[in-house]
Amino acid sequence: MARRNSDLAEIRRVIALEAATLLRLRDAVDASFARATALMASCRGKIVVTGIGKSGLIAQKIAATLASTGCPSFYLHPADALHGDLGMVMA
Repeated sequence: MARRNSDLAEIRRVIALEAATLLRLRDAVDASFARATALMASCRGKIVVTGIGKSGLIAQKIAATLASTGCPSFYLHPADALHGDLGMVMA
């Protein structure tokens, strides 16, 4: 039973930490965020999302989420872009 109480305390601690982080994020959102989302929503072509390493994994998820919500998009690895795949990007 002691282990279960310890686990619950840790779960609650993590949830409180995540909640505090979301509140800080809420306060950091400004007009540039609104402009970025408006630009993506009004994009008449495809949105290209890029990144390397962990950022690349997140970029892949963002591209998939955008595509599944009706915003045509794809992930482009920066190294692949330098070695010929940049041709996929059009005006």
